[in-house]
This record gives sequence, structure tokens and C-alpha cells, in this order.
Amino acid sequence: MSLGQVFPAQYETQLAAKAAHLRHLLAQFALPETEIFRSAVSHFRQRAEFRIWHNGDDIYHCMFDPTSRQPVRVDEFPIAAKPIADFMPVLLKAIQFNHQLRYRLYQADYLASTTGELLVSLIYKRKLDEQWLEAARQLQQELAPLYNVRFIGRARKQKLVVSDDFVTERFNAADRSIQYQQLEGSFTQPNAGVNQQMLDWASNCTAGLGGDLLELYCGNGNFSLALASQFDQVIATELARSSIKSAQYNIALNQIGNVQVLQMSAEDVAAALQHGRMLKELDLAKLALNTVLVDPPRAGLDPATLSLVSGFQSILYISCNPETLAANLAELAKTHDISRLALFDQFPYTHHIETGVLLRKR
Repeated sequence: MSLGQVFPAQYETQLAAKAAHLRHLLAQFALPETEIFRSAVSHFRQRAEFRIWHNGDDIYHCMFDPTSRQPVRVDEFPIAAKPIADFMPVLLKAIQFNHQLRYRLYQADYLASTTGELLVSLIYKRKLDEQWLEAARQLQQELAPLYNVRFIGRARKQKLVVSDDFVTERFNAADRSIQYQQLEGSFTQPNAGVNQQMLDWASNCTAGLGGDLLELYCGNGNFSLALASQFDQVIATELARSSIKSAQYNIALNQIGNVQVLQMSAEDVAAALQHGRMLKELDLAKLALNTVLVDPPRAGLDPATLSLVSGFQSILYISCNPETLAANLAELAKTHDISRLALFDQFPYTHHIETGVLLRKR
């Protein structure tokens, strides 16, 4: 990919290369057939961030060439979801001669939902005041008949919210529509179409397992809420307070009564389970935790967490780094068989690979 441009004619070739690379990395294991989940070839990304470049009266989005580190003007961005791609020139035209909104504007971050909502964070190298807030409020009102857009202003130690600081996304799971608050600045899956496929796959994998589910690194509850109907109880853990707040909001929004979110690290959960301690207010003896879902950062699972998950009957491992996945599977394969393997193309036209693995204890 060249700075946000897409080449649909190359998509299938690049995807096949990813699948071959994944199987090469996991060649030491007995693997089932790889299930491949494709992305849309354009307008697939729900998040985008740009520097804003000023050149006299002109103003434009730019990105930096990774080799030369020089700014490259971006007038079209076809990997972005349509609400973002369509709104980018609208924003620039609206603020080009608006001193309050343009002066020392440094960056624009976009977050869109498949429901048509758009959140734009304008980041400045100056202190913002009530005049900025009024100008942003007026622009939001002027655009409202055509665009469902909301503005946030950010500067050093400042965050001014015109109306909301989130969008609401919808995904389907187990024949139910689930709403998710996606908060500005918090992690969400960037490719909504592929995320829907991930939720479908995970739901299919866990159908009939029953008992209780433990999820580590739950974020805003993306998987927890989608899989809740498959289990008696879902215990989800997360460290980031903003993500926990969103997860709890989403639980209430969808009126799901069997999901609890705890602010705990994976290491703390491992220690609590190993020594039979209470998980916050939960009595472990009353839980039938036979399934665990992990979606760790790129570093993969640490040794303590790896030891913890190896004790579960079923492990659903979502990985954003196939190299650390391979290292973790080298340990898990001592006790579990790989029953399903999936490649989710979250990041088309890049080398990044998102993988799903279902392991069953022998």
C-alpha cells in the first residue's frame, strides 16, 4: 500500500501470500484447513489520523513517507470508511478561513461507525477556549442536515467535547443486534466488516461449549457481549479504565445480565486462579470456567498467563502477531490440539495478519 492508496487487482495475491506465510510460521503444528475471511477492497477502515499541513491559505491532510519522513499530501484516502473519506474535503473547506478552528490546528483524527456516525478530533498546538467551543458547535450545527458528525477539541491537557466523545457501532451475534460505544482515544477494531466476521467465527467456535467463559484483554467488550448468550457467565478482565467504562456502558446498553468486567491484569488473574483466591467479589469455586478467550497485545501471552490458559478445556486465541502466536502455541500444543485456524484480513495491502485459533484439550 502506498500511503493510503489501494490496488484491488493485487488483493487476492497479497491475501494468498499472507495465508502461505501464516501456515509457514505454524508449520510445526498439525493444522486444520485455514479459514480465510476477506476484507472489502476499499473503504474498510473506521479510523484514520492525519497531520494537518498549512501552506499559506491552503490547508490539507498529510501523512509521512516511512522512508524519507517527508510529508505527503493526501487529498483522497480510499482505505477509509465512506463517512471519513467523504468528509475529509468537507472539513478542510469549512475551516479553511475560520480562524478559531484553523489556527495552529496540528492533527485531525477520525472515528466512524457503520451506522453513519462520525467523530472528528481536532488537535491543536495552542490552548482552546470558549470561542473555539462556540465555533465548533456552530459548525457542527451547520453540517448536521448532511453529516452526522461530532467534534472534539484537544490541546495539551485539554479536551473540549461539543456533544459526544463516542460513536455507537452495531454488530450481529447469535441472531441478536448488539450496540457498542466506541470511545474516542480507546482501542476498537479498525475494520468493521472483518470484525463482524470475527464475531461470527468466535460465536460458531463456542456454540455448545456451555459453562462459563473467562476473557482476558476484553477492551470495550467486543467479544464478551457477542458470546454472552453461549455461556452461563462471562468474566471479562481489562486494565484500561476507559475501556472498562465503555464495556460496562455496553453491558447496560444491551441489557446483558451475565457479563462482569473486572479491572485486573492477566497476570493478576493467573495468580488469583493459581492460588484459589477471590477474583474481586467472585467466588471461583462457584464458576465453571472451562473456556478462555485471549486477545493479547503484540507481545503475546506472558509465561504466567500462558500457564493459566493451558488449564482450560477450550482456548480461543485471537492474535495480531503470528510470530508470538507461534511461540505461544509451542507451549499450548503440549496439552491441546488446534481444531480451527482462521486468518482475518483486518489490514489489507499490509503485511499485518490477524489470526484466530481454537484449541481443545486432549
